[in-house]
Parts: sequence; C-alpha cells; structure tokens
Amino acid sequence: MPLTDPFAPVLRALGPDSAGSSDFDLNPDVTLPPNRKLRDAGVLIALLDDPDGLRLVLTKRNSALKHHPGQIAFPGGKVDPGDDGPVGAALRESREEIGLDPANVKILGALAPHETVTSFNVTPVVGRVLRPFTPVPEAGEVDEVFTVPFAHVTDPANYQIQSRLWRGSKRSYFVVPYGPYYIWGATARILRALADRMTAP
Repeated sequence: MPLTDPFAPVLRALGPDSAGSSDFDLNPDVTLPPNRKLRDAGVLIALLDDPDGLRLVLTKRNSALKHHPGQIAFPGGKVDPGDDGPVGAALRESREEIGLDPANVKILGALAPHETVTSFNVTPVVGRVLRPFTPVPEAGEVDEVFTVPFAHVTDPANYQIQSRLWRGSKRSYFVVPYGPYYIWGATARILRALADRMTAP
C-alpha cells in the first residue's frame, strides 16, 4: 500500500517481532506460575476508513453480565473447536456480537497475544472493515456498539495509569478515556501496545 494510505502505519506496526502484553505489565510484584494454563481467544481490532480518519469499533458490554459487566471491549471471545484459530474466533464473535459479516473484513495482521487476569491468551486481530455496516448488538451481551477515533487510542499521550484494589492488593492499569467511554483493562493495554509500536522510531 502507498504511504499515503491511512492503513500503512498500522501495517508497519504488525511485524512478527511484536512483544506480547499482559494485564500484569504494570504490576511487577505479581509472580505468574510457569505452569499456568491459558485458554486461547481472539478479538477484532476493527478499523473503519472515515473521511476524518480511521475509526475503531468497540462495544460496551451488558451491565447484567457476570464477567466484566459494563466494560468497554473489542468484539471477540474464546476459540471454539470449530474456529480457524484466534482469527476465526474473532470473526465469528464479531458477527455474533455486532453483526459484522466476516466477508466484510480484510485481515491485516495481528499483535502478539495478551494474557488476561482471567487466564485467557488473547490474540488481537487487526482488520479493515471494507464497507459501511449497520451494527446489530447481541441482545443480552452488548449494550452498545460505537466508534472512537483511532488517532486518539494510538497516541500514548492520551493514556493514564490508574489503580484499584483487586483481590486484596493494589493493581495498576492503563486507561484511555474518550468522551463518556472509560476504556481500561485489557482493552486499553492492547491498544497501548499497538500505540507504542505505531509511534516507535
């Protein structure tokens, strides 16, 4: 793609040498057991080409869910037996959660996996949404589908580090707020990893 293409910086950031990330990156006091078992998952970093710049598709999870209620997340989920790995899981879950047809997505690449506190090994899959689509939130799981400027979440200056008690200990994490949306946790950490790679010399 020509350098004037808005996706060119994204493609340059998706090289094979990308380092993985973790929910524990800002907490060096946490020692993870070497024999821990992680479940594979895939999430879609879905990008829309807008006249004002690329936009990132995100979801707000239903506030009644048992896990991560009300949090901002990428569409995606665990790898099922019938999926073609994390990419297949990311595309399948995106169709189920937000009504995005896999045929409307061109996969650009992926970041190295991200380990979550809930024992998932999440592969962030980056995809270009080829044509405009009307989101259809999955009833009972997704309260809202929205977009934010990609330039906002790929600017390291927009990130903050905050802390809270988790299982009796203080834990720190990235946040990258945008308007009414409090983007934090694994979603913010994955985006920060991408932001760091896109802004690296």
